Amino acid sequence: MKICSASLAVALAAAIAGPVAAQPVLMSADWAQAACEAWNRDAVLTDKLVESGWMKNDKGRGYKVMQVFRTDCGARPTAEMRIALKGGKALCVYGGKVETAQIDAGADYVMSATSARWGEMGRGEYGPMKAMMFGRLEFAGPKMEAMSNMGPFENFLLLVGKVPGGTQACPAM
Repeated sequence: MKICSASLAVALAAAIAGPVAAQPVLMSADWAQAACEAWNRDAVLTDKLVESGWMKNDKGRGYKVMQVFRTDCGARPTAEMRIALKGGKALCVYGGKVETAQIDAGADYVMSATSARWGEMGRGEYGPMKAMMFGRLEFAGPKMEAMSNMGPFENFLLLVGKVPGGTQACPAM
C-alpha cells in the first residue's frame, strides 16, 4: 500500500507541475534571448563596458553586434546579441537569430568554438586570453578593444555556463 501511495503522490506532483520546459539549444535564437537577459543582470557587463569606453565604439549605430556559433555545427553564426547604451548601462537590447548580414569588424564581434570548448569556458576552466592564445576561441572584431576589456569579456564567456543550453542538437540556421 505504501508503494502505491508513493507512486500516486509522484504522479499527482508531476501532473500539478505540468510539463518540464526543455532547455534551448546552445547558440540558438532562444538561447541568445536567454543570454541577453542574463547579460542585463551582470553588473560587470552592464557597468564596466561603459566605464572602459567599449560602448562608445558603435560606429554611430547606437549598438554593437555580437554573433556566436559552435564550429561543430557549421561555419556561420547562429545567434546574435545587440548591446546598446541605455540609461548609462551597456544593455542587451536584442538576443535571437542572426539578423545582421554584414558586421562591422571595427566595432562588432564574431566568436566561435567547438561545443566542448564553449562548455569549458562557460565553466570558467580558463579565460578569454588562454582561449584565444591556444585557438580554442576563434574571434573576429576589434582585437585591441577586446584585449583592454578582458574582465568583462570573461563574464560574457561565463554566461555560456550560466544560461542553460543543450548540445545534443545543432541550432537551426
